Amino acid sequence: MTCEDIENTENTPSLDERITGALVGAAVGDALGGPVEGYSPEQIAERHGGRVHGVVGPWHGDDWRTARPIAPYHKGDGHVTDDTLMTHALVRVYARVRDHLDAYAIADHLVPDLMTNPRWIPELEAETIPLHRIFLAEKWLVARLHYGHVDPREAGVGNIVNCGAAMYMAPVGLVNAAHPAAAYAEALDVAGAHQSSYGREAAGVFAAAVAAACTPGATPDSVVAACLSLAKDGTREAIEKVCEEASHHTDVESALRPLREAVAPYDTVGPDYRSPSLGARRPSRLHAIEELPVALGMVVAARGDFRHAVLGAVNYGRDCDSIATMAGAVTGALGSPVPEEWAKTVAEASRLDLWEPAAALTAVAREVFARDVERRRAHERAFARLGGAGCSD
Repeated sequence: MTCEDIENTENTPSLDERITGALVGAAVGDALGGPVEGYSPEQIAERHGGRVHGVVGPWHGDDWRTARPIAPYHKGDGHVTDDTLMTHALVRVYARVRDHLDAYAIADHLVPDLMTNPRWIPELEAETIPLHRIFLAEKWLVARLHYGHVDPREAGVGNIVNCGAAMYMAPVGLVNAAHPAAAYAEALDVAGAHQSSYGREAAGVFAAAVAAACTPGATPDSVVAACLSLAKDGTREAIEKVCEEASHHTDVESALRPLREAVAPYDTVGPDYRSPSLGARRPSRLHAIEELPVALGMVVAARGDFRHAVLGAVNYGRDCDSIATMAGAVTGALGSPVPEEWAKTVAEASRLDLWEPAAALTAVAREVFARDVERRRAHERAFARLGGAGCSD
């Protein structure tokens, strides 16, 4: 029986469907979370007359260009944020390299793309280079790698420790579909150019979560188990505590406040998201970014359902565009359908083809897998000649 026969006989979403679900799902989650980013569940409910149930407009309405603290970004109305811009940029790097990536690929390909290739930026409603939209933690890549000529493997040291690297690591998990350990290792290498400490660790674990979600028969619990088998220090503890709490809930609404309480001991930002504590976003083995544990918690509380997990992430508030991006990627990779009306609205509003990056990455993933098989078999033959083991060929 061939690999194709196995794929066709199993009642499971295909690689193409999982990659599409993950990337489209991440973009949809990002767009839904953008307009309420930075606020609490209570503030969101007051502003919108209840929970957010889909695409909503800017927090400040027509005053989005000048009203603080959001200006000058048009968050809302289906516009994706820098999470999706960076995710698609990483897909383009894979499409160029067509193999596994490392920190040098970020310096050689991602940074030039951010600096030199104008694109439509939905939140700015203009065509410009992505560098003009990305946050300070991402601008660090340009400062350190292009202008500072720092070793890419060490360039992330000294940066703000946040979810900046983790938020766009889904493509690493998808190229390493069903192999979470490989996704973790590759993402740690890639993210070394961007982050250190628990920010870099979260990038590795998020990629592993997406890879684990692509495994046939995967469930929210198996995804979390894969993450816990790889995660280290505060990141591991935060995921364990948050997902344990999430397992006691049968809906995301009841989980909103308990998940925040569960992650709070590991979060350095503090209770007021817009006024971080003096110890915020500094390296530590004891802490974790908030976004990844909460995203996984929402996936668990929603039982893997895309709509519920993403809406839970959105209504959680705080850095909810990144939380919803991660929850959308994991549930999409699990095979939970992304609502067509949401995907269509986001694609049209953002002027982006959300499906083209998925098609491109699927082709790359198949090529990389074939190349990995060739490399593994060459190693087997070489090892057998050393008398280390029998050769299967």
